[in-house]
Amino acid sequence: MNNAHPLSTPMVVRSLDVNKDLFRPPAHNDEILGPEVPYLSAIGALMYLANNTRSDIAFSVNLLARYSSTPTKRHWNGVKHILRYLCGISDMRLYFERYENAKATNLVGYSDAGYLSDPHKAISQSGYVFMYGGTAISWHSTKQTLIATSSNHAELIALYEAGRKYVWLRSLIQYVHESWTRTNREKSYSNNEDNATCIA
Repeated sequence: MNNAHPLSTPMVVRSLDVNKDLFRPPAHNDEILGPEVPYLSAIGALMYLANNTRSDIAFSVNLLARYSSTPTKRHWNGVKHILRYLCGISDMRLYFERYENAKATNLVGYSDAGYLSDPHKAISQSGYVFMYGGTAISWHSTKQTLIATSSNHAELIALYEAGRKYVWLRSLIQYVHESWTRTNREKSYSNNEDNATCIA
């Protein structure tokens, strides 16, 4: 993979046709990869990166990790696609700058949901990222445990999970940050959401 041509996206565009989706579960005629293919090792390494420093691959790694017990060549190609993407962005990293201005260090959240992102099992996906001082400090992408009945329902579930994380992060920052003022502590939660019914 060292000499592989780098790619600009962490995954291929998914097909709206369920039967043509590259990330569909294995079919009866699909060949399951054997232990000679390091699928589990690759997924484990990618999960480490996605959880610690590479928020941009969190969704695609989460998607491919679902097939760890029965990976096919399609799924292995997805893993290689992520590795080629990482080859192209090896010089990009998180940068934490020191800010004297309290306004620049506001905790800001972004949450979103993909309604029926797994159409094969009718499961939606939740994701959020929290920025502090302009840099991502916490993120998560996972399947929802409840079956959402609408896109609004899926968005509310994602918003709830992001809210729970915000409460924990705010208390951590208050504990660590010596210059955390009362005005900052009393500020309302800033979370960005793209669903009109959730915003209303």
